[in-house]
Amino acid sequence: MSSNSLGHAARLVRETLPPMHPAGRPFVAGGVAATLLLRRFSPRLGLLAGLGTLATAAFFREPQRVPPLRDDLVLSAADGLVSLIEEASPPAELGLPDRPLTRVSVFLSVFDVHVQRMPVRGTVEKVAYRPGKFLSADLDKASEDNERNSVLLRTDSGHQLIVVQIAGLVARRIVCQVGEGDHVEPGSTYGLIRFGSRVDTYLPPGSRVLVREGQRTIGGETPLAEL
Repeated sequence: MSSNSLGHAARLVRETLPPMHPAGRPFVAGGVAATLLLRRFSPRLGLLAGLGTLATAAFFREPQRVPPLRDDLVLSAADGLVSLIEEASPPAELGLPDRPLTRVSVFLSVFDVHVQRMPVRGTVEKVAYRPGKFLSADLDKASEDNERNSVLLRTDSGHQLIVVQIAGLVARRIVCQVGEGDHVEPGSTYGLIRFGSRVDTYLPPGSRVLVREGQRTIGGETPLAEL
């Protein structure tokens, strides 16, 4: 096989198998070590450990996404299922007025991509973490009761919105990689919730919702609303 053919095959593999978020590397490394160790004692246990390691690597995948070329859209921050669209007050820890905003909730199962992506181009005004419970993320009260991390954003055009990472029944770790003052791009990865979770987006007043309950979203690509 020629070097050109090998290079083409390598590119196809890279495009088919998405890269892994750095937060997953320790888990996968541990799985590889366990697989090699167990294979010395039992091929069957080694096989099971290997399959578990592959599943873990798939969970932490971070596929490339291409956002639409429109600055008047709020994109989905996560892959998943639109579970709720309702009016709700913003997270109290952000210190905003207690005024209901349209909230779009996206539920992530263990099979979905679990990195979160910025819904707009703009600046991070505040990041607020709040400990809480670990109820099933598809329950209505998960937004209020569960552990969460809220990011307040202001778009370059002046709109203010909120995106909230919410831990679920199995999720026990929220990763947020942005801080106050950071300028962010739509579709860029900013965090991760491990093993089943939910992401809420609070829209600015006057936004036109473009999704409905039961619809599946692609993080960084699916428009949730029009500003």
